[in-house]
Amino acid sequence: MNIIDGKAVALNVKNQVKLECEALKKKGITPGLAVIIVGDDPASQVYVRNKEKACEECGFHSVKYALDANTTQQELNALIDELNNDDSINGILCQLPLPSHLDDKEVINRIDPIKDVDAFHPVNVGAIMIGDYNFLPCTPAGVMELIHSTGVELEGKKAVVMGRSNIVGKPMAMLLLHENATVEITHSKTKNLSEITSDADILVAAVGKAKFVKADMVKQGAVVIDVGMDRDENGKLCGDVDFEDVKEKCSYITPVPGGVGPMTIAMLMKNTLTAAKIQNNIE
Repeated sequence: MNIIDGKAVALNVKNQVKLECEALKKKGITPGLAVIIVGDDPASQVYVRNKEKACEECGFHSVKYALDANTTQQELNALIDELNNDDSINGILCQLPLPSHLDDKEVINRIDPIKDVDAFHPVNVGAIMIGDYNFLPCTPAGVMELIHSTGVELEGKKAVVMGRSNIVGKPMAMLLLHENATVEITHSKTKNLSEITSDADILVAAVGKAKFVKADMVKQGAVVIDVGMDRDENGKLCGDVDFEDVKEKCSYITPVPGGVGPMTIAMLMKNTLTAAKIQNNIE
């Protein structure tokens, strides 16, 4: 069993981004990321701080807009319009979930697709579907980097994705498919779940249930990627996979924390760099 070190892989990605950022700066271009956070959700605050830190490490210009929880849809829309028209901002990210009186969908649709570094806009989602995209959603893209880091070939392998969210499950399946894996998506209504998962060469768990995946659900020698960020019965951070139960059965496994988490932010940096290049017509 090998533990995949997400921090090390993420550092490689960020170092590469930093090098390319330095080259852009010589041409007078500094990639810029705007992060909008509405209200004071503690988890969102942590994510935003981590994003600011990563921007600093990569040499980006970053701006945070911390809006009051009572911000109206109109005010939020106006800010997005302003950022869409601001040439110093290449990427716009609105931290989800938003307070309940605001419409996530309206916000996602309003961000210019070429500045949508989360790749949530329908235009970008469609591009991922057909395999001709500018950006990939950060978490699935990070998962692919982790799988690549193992040297395991995906072609012809059976991959099972647990979870069907628009942010992880669905795009994850597309990316695996683009690399010629045979993909099955499972979810809360799937029957005979453990039969399906225990046949997977690659298992990606994104169900949001602490320690849900046990050893009997995993094939001997599988690559197991845990996207979950949960709390166990003692309030300790854990994933969707019962790491201690499963680890001896896998060839590779990601820990939580220190697996997929660091990759998500590294891929956001990569997307922001890509956006800066596209907007400045740089190949």
